[in-house]
Amino acid sequence: MSTPTKPIPAPRIKETLDKLRSNITTVIRGKDEVVRQVVVSLVAGGHVLIEDLPGVGKTTLAYCLARSVDCSFSRIQFTSDLLPSDVIGVSIYDEQLKEFIFKKGPIFSNIVLADEINRTTPKTQSSLLEVMDRGKVSVDGQTYAVGAPFAVFATQNPVDYEGTFPLPESQMDRFLMRLQMGYPEYDDELEILSRNGSRGSYDTIDIGPVVTKKEVQEIQHFTPQVFVEESILHYILKLVQATRTESEFQAGVSTRGTLALKLAAQASALVEGRGFVIPEDVSSVFTNVFTHRLNLRRQSSDPLEERRQVEGILNRFLETIPTPT
Repeated sequence: MSTPTKPIPAPRIKETLDKLRSNITTVIRGKDEVVRQVVVSLVAGGHVLIEDLPGVGKTTLAYCLARSVDCSFSRIQFTSDLLPSDVIGVSIYDEQLKEFIFKKGPIFSNIVLADEINRTTPKTQSSLLEVMDRGKVSVDGQTYAVGAPFAVFATQNPVDYEGTFPLPESQMDRFLMRLQMGYPEYDDELEILSRNGSRGSYDTIDIGPVVTKKEVQEIQHFTPQVFVEESILHYILKLVQATRTESEFQAGVSTRGTLALKLAAQASALVEGRGFVIPEDVSSVFTNVFTHRLNLRRQSSDPLEERRQVEGILNRFLETIPTPT
């Protein structure tokens, strides 16, 4: 006999997530949609790559999310001399116990800020593959769980590529979304300038938790249970198929990407206080879930221009593929 599924408390979840979004926007001004997408990713249990110019608030956004949730947080500054053991930890021989003891690295946190992730070597980048996919780390034949919730928020500069190592496709595919901040609007930047005591450092930000770790875990548990009607599934597949038949792309989106779009749409529904997905949930996350999974056949020397072209093609799909009624 099967156990009945617990009803999704969608209104209560929305109230909790609204508090989280409001808390973040007290610091991140004028970027409500970016904040929403970050919260959607958290609800889905996904990882986020924030790619934009220096100084537009990428690190601050990740920090504000971490501090708004009552859970552990660590920041890893990725540099060319960073080693995998600096990220995941290392086994050290204990003279008293006469055995090796595993010393956990900074990856063992609920929310990890991987700052300037493309400034470290491919070997160190690859140390994140297992933990981002399975939430576990394997060292010397032993497996260690990092705990839940677990999310990696990585930042990178899309312009200055000197001394960087572009993330391979396998690494990019581990991110649920790729976001960009953009410059703030005039009035929002004026408010930032007017704040007393601001030195442009996120360490000076006074922001506290409004959501508990248990609440986040509960919400993430409900996300895959959000109802997706068959017509929505067909809509998702038609969008995916369009990427696979588009001549401008080297290859289409994988099955992993298809599942990521469905999960992000379910998370979007929860953020809006619904226990079911509507077409707008799919379209609201579609571009951010797929842009980093696609490459043009004729690659541009300007990464920003290539990203704009990919986004333009994806937006065309949204305009031309009929939405379910």
